[in-house]
Amino acid sequence: MISHKLYKLYFTLLVLITTLTCVKGQEHPPGNKTWGDQDNGTYRNPVLPADYSDLDCIRVGGDYYAISSTMQFSPGMVVLHSKDLVNWEIISHVVGDLVRISPNLNWDRMNCYGKGIWAGSVRYYKNKFWVYFGTPDDGFFMSTATNPAGPWEPVQQLWKVSGWDDCCSFCDDDGQLYFIATRFETDPKNNKKYNIHLFKMTPDGKGLIMESDSIIHQSDGSEANKLYKINGLYYHYFSEVKPEGRVMMMERSKSLYGPWEIKQLNHVDQKLDKEPNQGGLLQLPSGEWYFFTHHGTGDWEGRAASLLPVQWINGWPIVGEVGADTIGRMVWKGVKPISYKRKLTIQTSDEFNTNKLNVQWEWNYQPRSDKWSLTERKGFLRLYSFMPTELNNEKSMILKAGNTLTQRSMRTSSNMATVIIDISHMADGQFAGLTHFSTTSASLLGVRQENGIRHLIYEVNGKDSLGTRINGRYIWLRSTWDANGVNRYAFSIDGKHYQPLADIYQLTWGSYRGDRIGVFNFNIKEEKGYVDIDWFRYNFEQ
Repeated sequence: MISHKLYKLYFTLLVLITTLTCVKGQEHPPGNKTWGDQDNGTYRNPVLPADYSDLDCIRVGGDYYAISSTMQFSPGMVVLHSKDLVNWEIISHVVGDLVRISPNLNWDRMNCYGKGIWAGSVRYYKNKFWVYFGTPDDGFFMSTATNPAGPWEPVQQLWKVSGWDDCCSFCDDDGQLYFIATRFETDPKNNKKYNIHLFKMTPDGKGLIMESDSIIHQSDGSEANKLYKINGLYYHYFSEVKPEGRVMMMERSKSLYGPWEIKQLNHVDQKLDKEPNQGGLLQLPSGEWYFFTHHGTGDWEGRAASLLPVQWINGWPIVGEVGADTIGRMVWKGVKPISYKRKLTIQTSDEFNTNKLNVQWEWNYQPRSDKWSLTERKGFLRLYSFMPTELNNEKSMILKAGNTLTQRSMRTSSNMATVIIDISHMADGQFAGLTHFSTTSASLLGVRQENGIRHLIYEVNGKDSLGTRINGRYIWLRSTWDANGVNRYAFSIDGKHYQPLADIYQLTWGSYRGDRIGVFNFNIKEEKGYVDIDWFRYNFEQ
C-alpha cells in the first residue's frame, strides 16, 4: 500500500498541474477577474468575496487593520491586515475564550446562532490597539493589544446589558475616552426605536461613566456607529433605514454633544448594491480617502467586503460615485489606491504541521480543549468524538455537535476543498467528514461506523443516504463549488481517482452568517473514537 506521505506528494503535484491548466484556460483573463485585485493596477468589488461582516478599519502608519464580527464562532472577532486595502490576510482573533462572554457560547449549549459577537470598533491610541464590541444579550466587551497580531488581553466586560449594539470608542485630543452605541427597543405599540447614546469612559477604558449618558441621535434603525475628529470637527457616522433601504449617514458638529448637522452619504439599490453600510473611514498617506465596508444584505457567501472611494464635498465625506444631488452611489471597480509588490491573501489550506491552529480556522462555538490535539500525532489534527447536545435536531445535528472546525466559503468562480482523514480509530456511532453548513441548510459527506463496519454517508438537512462500504485506513473527501454557490461532493479511496456524487447542493446563509466549509466529528452513541486529519487544502480563484 502507498503511504499517506506519498499521497501528499501526489496531491501536491496534482494541484500544481490543475492550477496551471486553470490559468491557461481560465474564463476570465488577467484584468477581468470577478473580484479583488485585477493584477493590472485596478480592483473590483467585492475585494473580499466572503463573510467579513460588520467591518471597521483603521490605518496605522503604512498598515491597515480591520475587524469583523464572528457571532458564535471561536476564536472570535477576526483581525485582518492589508498594505493596499485590496489584498488582505488574517492575522489574529481578539477573543480566545467565548465563555468569558457567555456560557451559552460553549460547546455544551450551542444555542446562540445569530447572536454572540456582533459589530465593534478598532482604534489605535495611547500606544495600543483597542477593540470594543457588543452582543445583543450580554452587553459590551473590550480588549487591547500592543500588536494587532496578538496576543490580545483577555476580554473584559465593559457593561452587562441587553438590547444594545454597534459600539465605538473614541479618544479626544485631551485624552478623554468616549463610547458610543445604539439602544434598540420596542415601544408599547410594537414600534422599534433606536437611540444612539454617548458616554464618557474611565481613564483605563474599562468602564463607563453612567451619569455622562447622553442621547445624540434618534431615528429608525440607526446603527453602525463610528466617531471621528477631522479638521477640528466631530463626525458621527451611522447607518439609517430609509424607504430606499439602509443608507450611510453622517452628522458633524463642533461639539460631541451637538448641535449636529446631518447628511446622507450614499444611495442604495437593495438588489444590486446589497446595502454597503458597516465600515470604516480612512485617510491614506497620499491624502486620499476611502471607506472599507460590508454589504449588509447577505447571500450564501455572507456579507462580503468592498472598498469605496470617498470625495469630500462641502466638508462631507461622500462615499462612492458622487451624483448631482451630492450623494454617492456604489462603485464596483477602480484604480488600486496603493501599489504594493507582495500580494497578501486570505489563508485557507493547512498541513497541520504546527502546534497551533492556523488563523483561518474557527470552531463552531467554544471547543472542548481536551477533545482535539495537534501534538498527539505530529503532522495531524486529531479530533475526538463526543455526543451532540441534541440528537433530534430537525435541520441537522451539525448545529448541535462540537468539534466542527470551519472557515469561510469564498464566492469565486472556482473553489476546491479537499481533506484526507485517517478513519482507522473510529467507533460505533461515530460520523466524521467534510461539511458545508449554515443555520438554514447543511450537507455532510463522511464516514459513519456501525457494528464495526464503515460506510460513506451523504446527509442533507438531517436526511442521509448510505453509500459504499469503506475498508481502507484513509478517505479523501472533496467539495467543489462555483460563484453561484452550487456545490458538488466527491470522494476517493486512493487519493488518485475521485468519484463525484450525483446530487448537487445549494449553499445558503442564515442567522447573519454565510456558508461555512469545515470538518466535523461526533458520535451519537458514546464518547468514543477519533479521527486524524492529515491535511486540508482549499484553492480558490485568485
